Amino acid sequence: MAMRRIAFMNQKGGVGKTTTCVNLGAALARRGLRVLLLDLDPQANLTVHLDVRPDSLDRSVYDVLCGRASLADVVRPTSTLGMDVVPSSLDLAGAEMELVSAVGREQILKDALARLEAASSAGDGTAPGPWDFLLLDCPPSLGLLTVNALTAVREVIVPLQAEFFALQGMARLRDVIALVEGRLNPGLAILGILPSMVDSRTTLSREVLAEIRTYFGAAVFGTAIRRNVKLSEASSHGRTVFEYAPGSNGAADYAALAEEVLRRGALARAPAG
Repeated sequence: MAMRRIAFMNQKGGVGKTTTCVNLGAALARRGLRVLLLDLDPQANLTVHLDVRPDSLDRSVYDVLCGRASLADVVRPTSTLGMDVVPSSLDLAGAEMELVSAVGREQILKDALARLEAASSAGDGTAPGPWDFLLLDCPPSLGLLTVNALTAVREVIVPLQAEFFALQGMARLRDVIALVEGRLNPGLAILGILPSMVDSRTTLSREVLAEIRTYFGAAVFGTAIRRNVKLSEASSHGRTVFEYAPGSNGAADYAALAEEVLRRGALARAPAG
């Protein structure tokens, strides 16, 4: 079966995108699935979350995009059994300028993944994998790196913070997904909108969550990620929440999200309401 490819996208930073990518990956791996995480953010937060120092790397996804390495060359294991990572580095910040004149620049990552899957499926032990899932952490922008991500995947998860300005920018984000779907990646769809950092103790958080569910309907995951300090603590220790605090609300929420992702098929573009 082909690797299921999901990108995590929101042009607003600090919404739980990286935390979700890491901990959903860990939750899927705990169910016996093989997961590859790919850090496409120059800030390298996912890389650091998995206790990899970007400044210690000989090669990263930056070298893949610039044609100096293959994905198989840069895949690294993580402390979670069954979960591997393609790390990022600060060098990636210059990639968009370097690739602006490259032929087929929007499909560089897609082509690299195709070569990785072909090598992995050969089964001769010369390449890592195969994997059941690719989870791709996008940068908080709508530039060339994000377009490469959207061209390379089939599904998108949009973490959306339960706060007053949560809906701002969603129209632009959906327009970009629709544009890529129409021109570069037919069939690309939003798998779901994920309410994150939800604090059910506050009236505002409850009201925003209700508004998100009313506005986007069935496109919103039934699972909501509650605000939980253990998630932040886990990332600062370079661990997943399942390693750091397996009995926490954060671990319970991501286990529930993994079940829902496995159950849910790719949706059509989120309705306008």
